[in-house]
Amino acid sequence: MPKISPFLWFDRQAEEAANFYIKIFKNSKILNITRYGEAGPGPKGSVMTIEFTLDGQEFIALNGGPHFKFNEAISFSVDCKTQEEVDMYWAKLSEGGEEQPCGWLKDKFGLSWQVNPTILGEMLGDPDPQKAERVTEAMLKMKKIDIAALKKAYNQA
Repeated sequence: MPKISPFLWFDRQAEEAANFYIKIFKNSKILNITRYGEAGPGPKGSVMTIEFTLDGQEFIALNGGPHFKFNEAISFSVDCKTQEEVDMYWAKLSEGGEEQPCGWLKDKFGLSWQVNPTILGEMLGDPDPQKAERVTEAMLKMKKIDIAALKKAYNQA
């Protein structure tokens, strides 16, 4: 099977971003750093790419210059089992970034994340359309997802 790794294009913050992310996720580390040589295009000795893992998922980040920016068309979803996990990942990933609706945020590098509890998907997929609709309505009013508020909407009669 081929190995597939997300490849992230940064202006000049690839190493800073990798170090930021590995402090947030368990089982994470820097794997390899390659540096620009005489041929450039970055300054000789500066980071060209940095390979790292986040909770076992491998990533590659490039300092490629200001040509491309992140947008919401691509995001990383963080599956959380508890409200404490939602709160922790939300606080750390949104620090210096931008909170957005429905469990989405942009981190300080402009990368989009979804911080969602597992139970949200279960409730939205409930065969009772009224329950799923109430959960959807509750979620649409939230930025950071609140499990207790979702459960309250789900269990309304």
